[in-house]
Amino acid sequence: MLEDMRMRVMQHTPRQIKAPGLPEAGVLIAITSQPQPEIILTLRSQRLSTHSGEVAFPGGRRDPGDVDLCFTALREAHEEIGLLPELVDVVGPMDSLVSRFGIKVTPYVGVVPDQFEIIPNASEIEEVFRVPVEFFLTDPREMTHRIDYEGRSWYVPSYRFNGFKIWGLTALMLVELMNTGFDAGIALHTPHDGHNKN
Repeated sequence: MLEDMRMRVMQHTPRQIKAPGLPEAGVLIAITSQPQPEIILTLRSQRLSTHSGEVAFPGGRRDPGDVDLCFTALREAHEEIGLLPELVDVVGPMDSLVSRFGIKVTPYVGVVPDQFEIIPNASEIEEVFRVPVEFFLTDPREMTHRIDYEGRSWYVPSYRFNGFKIWGLTALMLVELMNTGFDAGIALHTPHDGHNKN
């Protein structure tokens, strides 16, 4: 499963958003290297000014000293959950997106060991949890949010896993990874048969 994903992501040409002047961020989509791989997600602290209490990938804004956004994603993952950069086998970038806060976000896919010491940064991270890739491949959405963006409509799923709500930009990045890396075929530009919410 992971070898196919690796080849697909490496062959993928990421969509680049032309957004000069916008602040940039890098996030890490960390996938564990096990027969049934899992994706590592965080619940952000309620004390943060943006995305507080939301599920997100480890990551954050680019610092002036960061050599590139991949470096940003790895640095932030280390700061937020204690994941050492040398443990991450970076596969490559996915499509860039602009958050509702006007930040251009680029996700990087990385394969990480099944077991490593997780040290959540209490000032930023409430909890760290894992979701099996298989969960997203079955697309067990709770509802669909329509987002009008760049002149077209996106129908983005909202998932619930063990009480965690996974929605918005994080869900969109997950679906794009499922489609690109695992050939899931989850439609993002046509309405879903289930309950839609604007």
